[in-house]
Amino acid sequence: MQLTGSQILLECLKKENIDIIFGYPGGQVIPIFDKLYDEKAIKLILPRHEQGAVHAADGYARATGKVGVCLATSGPGATNLVTGIATAYMDSIPMVAITGQVKTHLIGNDAFQEADITGITRPITKHNFLVKDVKELAKTMKEAFHIARTGRPGPVVVDIPVDVQNALTEFKYPKEVHMRSYNPKYKGHTGQIEKLAKAIANSQKPVIYAGGGIILSNSSEELTTFVRKTQIPVTTTLMALGVFPETDRLSLGMPGMHGTAYANHAIQESDLLISIGSRFDDRVTGKLELFAPKATIAHIDIDPASVSKNVEVDIPIVGCAKQILTELNKIVKKADTEEWLKTIDCWKKKMPLTYSKDNKLRPQYVIEQIDEITKGEAIIVTEVGQHQMWAAQFYNYTKPRTFISSGGLGTMGFGFPASLGVQLGCPDKKVFVIAGDGSIQMNSQELATAVIENIPVKIAILNNGCLGMVRQWQELFYNKRYSHTCLAKGKYCPDFVKLAESYGAKGIRITKKEDVNKAIKDSLKYNGPVVMEFVVEPEENVYPMVPAGEALHNMLHWDEPNCA
Repeated sequence: MQLTGSQILLECLKKENIDIIFGYPGGQVIPIFDKLYDEKAIKLILPRHEQGAVHAADGYARATGKVGVCLATSGPGATNLVTGIATAYMDSIPMVAITGQVKTHLIGNDAFQEADITGITRPITKHNFLVKDVKELAKTMKEAFHIARTGRPGPVVVDIPVDVQNALTEFKYPKEVHMRSYNPKYKGHTGQIEKLAKAIANSQKPVIYAGGGIILSNSSEELTTFVRKTQIPVTTTLMALGVFPETDRLSLGMPGMHGTAYANHAIQESDLLISIGSRFDDRVTGKLELFAPKATIAHIDIDPASVSKNVEVDIPIVGCAKQILTELNKIVKKADTEEWLKTIDCWKKKMPLTYSKDNKLRPQYVIEQIDEITKGEAIIVTEVGQHQMWAAQFYNYTKPRTFISSGGLGTMGFGFPASLGVQLGCPDKKVFVIAGDGSIQMNSQELATAVIENIPVKIAILNNGCLGMVRQWQELFYNKRYSHTCLAKGKYCPDFVKLAESYGAKGIRITKKEDVNKAIKDSLKYNGPVVMEFVVEPEENVYPMVPAGEALHNMLHWDEPNCA
C-alpha cells in the first residue's frame, strides 16, 4: 500500500511509540494536520505560540525520559522554535522538531514563508535533515529518533517540504539504524576505571560532582550505590538535582555561583574530584585557574568532546555513566572519609542556606512551604531568575526528574509551557511552576492551553516587581543603578489574578506570610490550573553568591554582602 508523506510521518511516530505531540498549524503543514484529524493514536496539544510547543515537548522529555516531539509550519513557525531548540541543545534533551517547508522547487527562491531552518538551527541541533524525497522520509525519521535519544542526547530537526508531505510511496520502516559517522561509545576503558578506583582508595578528601548526565543515562540508582559504598560526599548541579537525596548526610547540595557554601568549600579543598555526566559549566567552576586547585580530577562522560574542554582532566573515562558506575561499583571500597565528613558537617552548621526569618513575605519561605505541603513529592518546574535559584536551594529533591529547568541557555519563558509537557507526561504527579513576574509574561498565553486541555499545573509567581536577578547584580555591582529592571514603576501591571481569571483559570493573590500555607493547599484542592501571585519583598537577594570571575571560595553571604 502506498501512503502520502504525511501518513508516513504519523506511522513513523507510532513506530517510535509517540502518543503525544505539541504543534501549531500553518500553510506548509496542512497535509500533516489533515491526517491528524482522523488519527486516534496520537494526541496533538495545540499551544498558543510555537515557543510554547517546543518548550512543552522539552518538558515532556525531561520528565519522562522519552523523546519530545513538536511540529510547526515553515518560515516564522519554524523560527519561533529556535529558542526552544537551543534550550534543549544546551541541556542535552532528546527532541525531534518537525517543520514544514515550501515546495522543493521553491527552496532558495525566497518563497512566501520560506526560511532555511536547517541552516539556522545547524549550530543548535545534534543533527538536522531536509527531506527532498518521500522515499527517504521513513529512514530519516528512524535516524532522527536514534540520534536524538542515543549517546549524548539532543534535539534533531526534520524539515519536510509540503510536496514531500503529499507525495506517495510504499511505507517501510527500518528495523535498525546503521550510520557510519555516528557510533556513540558506551563502555568505559577498563584500565581507566581501575585507575579511578585506586585514586579513590588513596584519597582522603574526595568529592563526587554529579551532572545532568546522571539523569539522561538513568543512572541515579548506580550513583546512589556508588556514594553509599564509598562514603564520598556528592554535590549535584542544577541539572542533576534529585539524583541523590538532598536530605542525606552525604549530600552537599548544588555547587557554583549560587550553590551551597559547603559544596564550594568541599570542591576547593578536595584532593579528588570525580565529575560524572557534567561539563564543568562556568557557573559551577568560577575562576578556572583557581577551581579545585588541590584535586586530581576524574571525568566520566559519554561525549569525548566535553572531556578536558573547560578543565584539564587527570583521569578521563569516556562512556555511559550507567555502565561505568556499574563497573566501578564492582571494585570500589569504602574511602577514608570520616574526618573529611566531620569537616563538612562543621561547614554545614556554620554556613547553612538561610534567610531572614521575620514576618515579611519572603520567596524562600514560599518554596519551603511548597516542599513541606507536598512532602517533597511534587515536580518543580522553574522559569529563569532568582526564583529558579531559590527553588534549587530551598526545596529538598530526593528523586531524579523532579526538578525541571533551563540550565545552559537560561531561557526566560521556559518554565510554564514546559510544565504543561511535564504534567501531560506525568498525569499522576503534582506539578508546580516557580516563576517570576518577568519570566511568566513571556509565555503567559499558554494559560489558554492549560485551561482548554485541563492541565492542572499550579503556578507560583514570586512577584517582586522587577527582573530580580539582573536587579541584584545592579544592586551589588552597579551602585543600585536599576536600569530598566523595575517592571511595575508604581503601577500594578498586569493584575495576575485577573489575567488568570480571564483565561478561565483560578487566581489567588497572597500578600501576607500567614496566608501562604492556605493558598498552596487551596490550589491543590482545585482541579485545574491555578495562578498564585505571592507579592514578596522586592529587594530580596540570592545568597550565597560567587561574583563573576571569582574563585568558588570567595562567596558573598546573605548576612555580609561586601561588594565594595
